[in-house]
Amino acid sequence: QVQLVESGGGLVQAGDSLRLSCAASGRTFSGYTMGWFRQAPGKEREFVAAISRSGGSTYYADSVQGRFTISRDNAKITIDLQMNSLKPEDTAVYYCAASVMGVAGMTRKSAVDYWGQGTQVTVSS
Repeated sequence: QVQLVESGGGLVQAGDSLRLSCAASGRTFSGYTMGWFRQAPGKEREFVAAISRSGGSTYYADSVQGRFTISRDNAKITIDLQMNSLKPEDTAVYYCAASVMGVAGMTRKSAVDYWGQGTQVTVSS
């Protein structure tokens, strides 16, 4: 089992920045590809970003490419999502995720083995 706990969500204005964090515990953290998904009201949960076990490879959804940065610290057992130039359409519950799949394979919800409980991000216009 892997337990994931997100933090850092909140209410910001368009153009602002926000940093989400995810603390992991349980099985070997470094053995998992880690990532972030989000779900807006009335919409399907969608992939946002993923980072490889070593942290050397990352993958982003087109909608956040260039604005969001995912990182991980295997010593501290955490991953972060730095979100810049936020837009109202970024409003969603953001979920931390862990998968045994590789970075590119983690874009599907079905590839996720463990989920966090989610943290709300609201961007006002």
